[in-house]
Amino acid sequence: MSALPVSLGVGAMIVVLGVGLSSARPEAASTLTPATEFSTIGDDKARAVALFNEAGKVILNPRCVNCHPAGDRPSQGDDGHPHQPLVVRGMGGFGAIGMHCTTCHGPENFDPGRVPGHPLWHLAPIEMAWAGKSLGEICEQIKDPKRNGGKSLDEIVHHMGEDSLVGWGWHPGVGRAPVPGTQQEFGALIKAWVEAGAACPSN
Repeated sequence: MSALPVSLGVGAMIVVLGVGLSSARPEAASTLTPATEFSTIGDDKARAVALFNEAGKVILNPRCVNCHPAGDRPSQGDDGHPHQPLVVRGMGGFGAIGMHCTTCHGPENFDPGRVPGHPLWHLAPIEMAWAGKSLGEICEQIKDPKRNGGKSLDEIVHHMGEDSLVGWGWHPGVGRAPVPGTQQEFGALIKAWVEAGAACPSN
């Protein structure tokens, strides 16, 4: 059992025990089709689109979209309801002064209270908002250095396949279904997508 984050007081503990609860019962994670299975698609553009559609099973999952909100408030749960208690983006996506994300979110999941955690817990920059967008729109955004944190495509491959905060989606703790497959499989899909030309779905 992990320890309660030291920044939590008794009153705050009572509040956060309900954070992240979902009325929906999590189902077993589905799988991802391995990147190698798409090698039979001869046309580079068609292969790239097929690869990104498969990766979209992760990208459009609530574990990911909830931290890529279109506004200044994160979402939570499989239904993407507004974060409770009320919190806002704040400077750099780490929460408002006096109510930083780490006030309640510790360096690891706190399963007794169903509070997710990671040492770098924060929102994606507003330029990287995914909520309400189609997979094709997100794909174009991911390729655009002005909207992806200034990353090259090689850096996107590293981010998707190796970043530990992205990796939280496969280890979300009690009460949350993980994203499909493994981070390694997801990273391989993104790498193969880039190698095929990084074409995006039309929708």
